[in-house]
Amino acid sequence: MSDKAKEPLFSAKNKKLISDPLNDTNPVTIQVLGICSALAVTVQMKGAFVMSIAVLAVLILGNVIVSLMRNIIPPRIRIIVQLVVVAALVIIVDQVLKAYVYDASKTLSVFVGLIITNCIIMGRLEAFALGNKPWASALDGLGNGLGYGLILVIVSFFKELFGSGSLFGFPVFGDAAAGTGLYSIGYENNGMMLLPPSSLVIVAIIIWVQKARNPKLLEA
Repeated sequence: MSDKAKEPLFSAKNKKLISDPLNDTNPVTIQVLGICSALAVTVQMKGAFVMSIAVLAVLILGNVIVSLMRNIIPPRIRIIVQLVVVAALVIIVDQVLKAYVYDASKTLSVFVGLIITNCIIMGRLEAFALGNKPWASALDGLGNGLGYGLILVIVSFFKELFGSGSLFGFPVFGDAAAGTGLYSIGYENNGMMLLPPSSLVIVAIIIWVQKARNPKLLEA
C-alpha cells in the first residue's frame, strides 16, 4: 500500500483545507468572492446564519458529487454539469428552508436561489473538486463554507447590533421607548448600519485586520 493511501483522514495537509479559508485564503476577504451576499443578507444575524448554513451544505455536497463524477464528466460540458449539480442542491436546500425555517427563507427571498451563481461554489468545483478525491473535496467545501459564513456572521453582528440594537432579534441595548440600557445615555440606532455600504466598510476593516496580523497577505 502506498504512503498516499495511508494518509490519515485529518493529516496536516487536510487540516489546512479547513483552516486556510478561515484566514489566509478566506473566500470573501482575500479572494473577494461571494461579496454580493455579504452585502445583501447581513442586516440580521438570523438571515446571515441561515444563508451561511445553506451555502455550506451546497459547497460540501457539490464538491463531493463533482469529485465522484470527475472521471466521467466530458471536459467540454463540465461547467454545465456543475451548474446542474449546484442547481439541484440549491432547490433541495430552498425547499428544506421553506419547510423548517419559513420566516428566514422568506427574509432571504431570492438570495437562496442565487446561491447557484455564487462564485465561491463554482470556483471550488472547478479549481478543486474536479482534480481531487471526495474526502479532500468535502474538507475543502467545509473550509470555504466556514470561511464564507464567518465573514457573514461577523458583518451581520455589527450591523444588527449597532443598526437595530439587537442580536438574533433580541434587544441588547435596552428599550428605546422606555429609554433604558444604552438608550438612557443618548444612544440611537445608526440607520447607516442597515444599508449595504456599511457592509463594505466592515469587510474592509476585517481585511485590514487580517493583513495587519499577517504581513504575507499584503502580497495577496
